[in-house]
Amino acid sequence: MQSALSISFSQTSLPLANRPLCSSNAAPSTTPRNLRFCGLRREAFGFSPSKQLTSCRFQIQSRRIEVSAAASSSAGNGAPSKSFDYDLIIIGAGVGGHGAALHAVEKGLKTAIIEGDVVGGTCVNRGCVPSKALLAVSGRMRELQNEHHMKAFGLQVSAAGYDRQGVADHASNLATKIRNNLTNSMKALGVDILTGFGAVLGPQKVKYGDNIITGKDIIIATGSVPFVPKGIEVDGKTVITSDHALKLESVPDWIAIVGSGYIGLEFSDVYTALGSEVTFIEALDQLMPGFDPEISKLAQRVLINPRKIDYHTGVFASKITPAKDGKPVMIELIDAKTKEPKDTLEVDAALIATGRAPFTNGLGLENINVVTQRGFIPVDERMRVIDGNGKLVPHLYCIGDANGKMMLAHAASAQGISVVEQVTGRDHVLNHHSIPAACFTHPEISMVGLTEPQAKEKAEKEGFKVSIAKTSFKANTKALAENEGEGLAKMIYRPDNGEILGVHIFGLHAADLIHEASNAIALGTRIQDIKLAVHAHPTLSEVVDELFKAAKVDSPASVTAQSVKVAV
Repeated sequence: MQSALSISFSQTSLPLANRPLCSSNAAPSTTPRNLRFCGLRREAFGFSPSKQLTSCRFQIQSRRIEVSAAASSSAGNGAPSKSFDYDLIIIGAGVGGHGAALHAVEKGLKTAIIEGDVVGGTCVNRGCVPSKALLAVSGRMRELQNEHHMKAFGLQVSAAGYDRQGVADHASNLATKIRNNLTNSMKALGVDILTGFGAVLGPQKVKYGDNIITGKDIIIATGSVPFVPKGIEVDGKTVITSDHALKLESVPDWIAIVGSGYIGLEFSDVYTALGSEVTFIEALDQLMPGFDPEISKLAQRVLINPRKIDYHTGVFASKITPAKDGKPVMIELIDAKTKEPKDTLEVDAALIATGRAPFTNGLGLENINVVTQRGFIPVDERMRVIDGNGKLVPHLYCIGDANGKMMLAHAASAQGISVVEQVTGRDHVLNHHSIPAACFTHPEISMVGLTEPQAKEKAEKEGFKVSIAKTSFKANTKALAENEGEGLAKMIYRPDNGEILGVHIFGLHAADLIHEASNAIALGTRIQDIKLAVHAHPTLSEVVDELFKAAKVDSPASVTAQSVKVAV
């Protein structure tokens, strides 16, 4: 989980942390108030929620909407609209539902969240949280095992080892801790946590267990499950999904990983650090197909080629049979294009990392004439659900993996917050191009916006030029001090007006460095302005600073940016 803290004092405007989520037409808040943690909010860390009433005034597209919002206390959860049990009902208590719930109570809505499994959803219990615990272990193992790296620091380390159960417990304990934090943060604000499988009965009506409740607005936030292609038999022991792998019940000598995207890459990092040999099976003609091609090429040279990893590209795993009766896992490969048999692999285990599928069955969508598309619930740019006739379903929204717009936990949370802004009277459209993504390998990969091929395609259609700026981690003092000079930062931009189209980073702490670029895209900040910003020296942030400074933009800096420079 990630946390951001903003502190400011005023009684007449929004918290500072809200401002990046405002639409471009909204009047900016000049003197924000509130103390707020994003992700895990203040309540999870022992802060008491504000009991003050606030009046917020917004200007949207040349018109004013006045909204009176009560910041809830731990004993209160707003008062529901007349004739409804709740102002907002959220089906699914993952990161997306949690973010929406806390924002809703902050805006004065009486809120309920329904969870049929455990609070935290995939991310906390079977995804990004426990996987980062395993990756933390793999990172330390790599450093301790790298004799050359240690000698460069003048350090001598005996052979590194690990306790498999201890590693597994670290991941499990972290998931438990974050799950409890999420639960406590909602309880502290008075969110009603309802247990049971939630389903939509009709307009503004939801059933969970044997109970029926009504809500003025409803958000579906049911997330996703691992996708397992046909012909693959998962036994949870020798043929596994990421759900099983995170338990680390074994470390096989040889494991095949089907899929070389985020999930596959991260698990290859974990398994090779713990001593396994890995074989990638990728349907497309190159590894890491979702990344910028230049970054993929460099990452393959660093993350795959030197390690105990081989790969088969352009093939499908048409059939995978678990190990049994003393026989190994059998994998039959066919050509991805011709479907002709290519090879048969015998390995100790196989991890299916072919992506995720929306969890939308049994939600009662037929009751409101909603037809899924490949399992995803269709929505518009404001996350409003669209029915089978192409019409909006009133008061019904869908966020996160279930709508398929961007299958990332923080995207789900941002979508949920955006929906709450809308139902409380403020129009808001989330800019998905500004949402960053990261792969937590060693080193890390991060990206935001368009890849170079995507940007060039857009430029050709719309008639503008594209330029590329690059900088190396080998030119960064802090990276060199860490003996981590292997890395590249790349920016795709428009030289005519300084618009940032995409940024891609491969290197030490790339996942942390990407946010300056993502926030610049979200706020519409141009390169000619942000290159005047000051970065502490020596820090890794200077990698991004040098990236901005390397760009050649035709337009001058804005008057505001020039004034700041003179004042400094």
